[in-house]
Amino acid sequence: MSDLLLPSRRDFIKSSSAVLGAGALLNSALSSGAYAAGNDTIRVGLVGAGGRGSGAATQALRTEGSVKLVAVADAFKDSLEGGLRGIRSGLGDAANEKVQVAEENKYVGLDAFQKLCDNKDVDLVILATPPGFRPMQLEAAIKAGKHVFSEKPVAVDAPGVRKVLDACKLAKEKGLKIGVGLQRHHQLNYLETIKRIHDGAIGDVVAQRVYWNGGGVWDPRKTREQCQSEMEYQVRNWYYYTWLSGDHIDEQHIHNLDVGCWVKNAFPVECHGMGGRQVRIDKKYGEIYDHFACEYTFADGSKMFSQCRHIANTWSSVSEHAHGTKGWADVSGSRIEAGTEKWRHQGRGKDPYQVEHDDLFAAIRNNTPYSEGENGAYSSLTAIMGRMAVYSGKIGTWEQALKSELNLLPEKLTWDAMPKVQPNADGVYPIAVPGVTKAL
Repeated sequence: MSDLLLPSRRDFIKSSSAVLGAGALLNSALSSGAYAAGNDTIRVGLVGAGGRGSGAATQALRTEGSVKLVAVADAFKDSLEGGLRGIRSGLGDAANEKVQVAEENKYVGLDAFQKLCDNKDVDLVILATPPGFRPMQLEAAIKAGKHVFSEKPVAVDAPGVRKVLDACKLAKEKGLKIGVGLQRHHQLNYLETIKRIHDGAIGDVVAQRVYWNGGGVWDPRKTREQCQSEMEYQVRNWYYYTWLSGDHIDEQHIHNLDVGCWVKNAFPVECHGMGGRQVRIDKKYGEIYDHFACEYTFADGSKMFSQCRHIANTWSSVSEHAHGTKGWADVSGSRIEAGTEKWRHQGRGKDPYQVEHDDLFAAIRNNTPYSEGENGAYSSLTAIMGRMAVYSGKIGTWEQALKSELNLLPEKLTWDAMPKVQPNADGVYPIAVPGVTKAL
C-alpha cells in the first residue's frame, strides 16, 4: 500500500490521459461494448432514484447520441417510482423514447444494486445512493463490466476508499470508464482560473481558504413511527448518519476540499481541527456535527483552512480562495490579482452538471481513457481525514487515514439488521466527543 500513501493529482492526470494499450482496447470492445460513430445505444441503469439520481439520469439521457434508461434500482419502491416520474418530467417529449424501463427491470431493496449490475442489458451504471453504499456498488458494477458514473463522495471511511481504488484499477484493466460527480472539473471558469494558477499567475500557493457554510439541508423525511426498523429509519434519513453520509464535511464540503487539492496538484499530509454540534441538536438530526473547522497541511508546508457549517442565520459562503507569493485568487469567483495585474473570467460556460456527463459519454463512444475514480477516492479521503481529526481531537495524517481499519458499514445489510450506531431508549444517538471518541 505504500505506493498509495501520498499520490499527487498530477499523477492522476498523467495516468488517466495515457493511451490504452492494445490489450485494454480489445478487452473494452469485447466486455463493455463498442459505440461506433456515436450511433449505437448506450443503455443506462440507475442505482438510487432520489433527487440527485433522477437529475443525473436526466443529464445522462441528454448526452449526444442514442441513450436509453433501461433499469432502475432503489432501496424503496416509492423512491424508485418518484424518481422515474421526475426523469420523465425533466425530459418532456423525449421521455417515451429515452425511458424504457420494463417492470422486470425495476429492482427494490438493499440488494437491488446487485440485481441491476447483473442485468446484461445495462452498459453504464449511475450510482446516486447514499455514499456509504457506493464502494460496494462501484465494485459490483466494474466486476460486471459496466462503465460508471458515481456521485460524490465515493466513500465514507478508509476501507471504502481502498475498495474504490481497487475497483479503479480493475476498471483500467477492463477498459471501463469512471466519472465522478465533482462537476467543478468540468466547469469552464474553474478550469481557466486554476490553469492560470498552475501557470504561475499568483506565484507559489502558500495558503488556501475553502468554505461550505450554510443553513443546512433537508430535515429528516420519515419519523420512526413511519419506518419498520432502525435500519429503514437510518437509510430513509441517511444524511444524519456518518456510515451513510460521511457527515457533511464529506458529503458536501468535499467539493471545496477537492478544489483546494486541485489548486495544489497534491493532497494534504495531515490535518487537525475542531467542530461540534451546537444548534442542530435535536435527536432527529442523528449523530452528525453541525460545524467543522480544519487546518490541512501539504507536504511543502502550505496550508488549506477549511470551514463547513449547517447553522441557519449565520454567514454563508460556498467558495474557494488561494493566496500565493505574487498575489491571490478568488477561485470560485474566477478572479486573480497579482500586483497591478488583474484578471477575471468573462462569460458563462455550459452547465457543468451536464458537461460531466457529456464528457464521460463521449469517452465511452470514442473509447478514450477516462478515469475520475482515483481523484474521487482521494478527495473523499481528504474529507474523511478531516472528520477523523475533528471527531478525535487529534492530528490525523494521510497515512493514518488511508490505512485506518475503522469500518462504519453494518455487518449485515438487511432491513432487520442493526446499524453499528444505535439510539438509546429516548431515541438519542451517541455523538462523537473530541478527546474521547476513537476516530483515527
